[in-house]
Amino acid sequence: MSLMDRIKAKAKADKKRIVLPEGAEERTVKAAAILLKEGICDVILLGDEEKIRAYGEDLTGATIINPAKADCLEEYADALYQLRKAKGMTPEKALETMKDETFFGTMMMKKNAADGMVSGAIHSTADTLRPALQIIKTKPGVTTASSCFVMEIPNKAYGQDGVMIFADCAVNITPDAQQLAAIAIASAQTAKEIAEIAEPKVAMLSFSTKGSGKGEMVEKVAAATALVKELAPELQVDGELQADAALVEKVGQLKSPGSKVAGHANVLVFPSLEAGNIGYKLVQRLAGAEAIGPVMQGLARPVNDLSRGCSVEDIVSLCALTAVQAQQK
Repeated sequence: MSLMDRIKAKAKADKKRIVLPEGAEERTVKAAAILLKEGICDVILLGDEEKIRAYGEDLTGATIINPAKADCLEEYADALYQLRKAKGMTPEKALETMKDETFFGTMMMKKNAADGMVSGAIHSTADTLRPALQIIKTKPGVTTASSCFVMEIPNKAYGQDGVMIFADCAVNITPDAQQLAAIAIASAQTAKEIAEIAEPKVAMLSFSTKGSGKGEMVEKVAAATALVKELAPELQVDGELQADAALVEKVGQLKSPGSKVAGHANVLVFPSLEAGNIGYKLVQRLAGAEAIGPVMQGLARPVNDLSRGCSVEDIVSLCALTAVQAQQK
């Protein structure tokens, strides 16, 4: 049984309410029908009901809401106004904003009318995350929201039985040392809670291993590694490490002797968004890995972002994962 099969089974065992703001988008409607048929989660579709039903899918059991006509629109708008009035929000602007499906879906979570949200099939990451950061915000004590991909590699040569975490691949463009440390700690938690990695081994990646290279980027990763050890002393982490030192035992022990992480890493923290995004796509395409995500980390409620090139099955998978995240609350 694959990791995704196990995630779906977990989701079915304790069904959560997942809101899909892009309810009138064809792939989303087809995914909703599968989610309902397989009993993975309860589905809330946002948008014009006539357009949603025009695709002809069996949506028995789905909740369909048009935000512009919803009974709770004014209540939600007032809640947004109260949250954002210090930032210049007016009652009139709040009412118009709350007609936007993504803002409405996010407020549903704030009001405990939904447990998680999946969007991004036709919206950018920024458009998906902006309402989340404004309305539900980050978990207490968390200053950096981030993302990761759960990677399942067919030949199972690396990670835990082929399962690894790659971070950050979608949110933080040039994280500083403090942000990198936060990403590492959040990714280790995702590894445990979602990817079933019992013992996260976190590699802080660089083009240098233990001072073999010099420069600002190397110093940043080394500083982030030290900060992780200070903030989460129970976590197995090593850095800075080159990718081969992180993954290949012989290379790892040569370059970082005695390390419990080098050569055995199952959580890879990239030094920049550029590196992370390129890295996960290369592994996905060249190694045939399943890339589940991006999974958002650090938010007070689970909000996950799809690629605009996503398939129907990608939406189903991310909804199942989001439901399992919601079970952790």
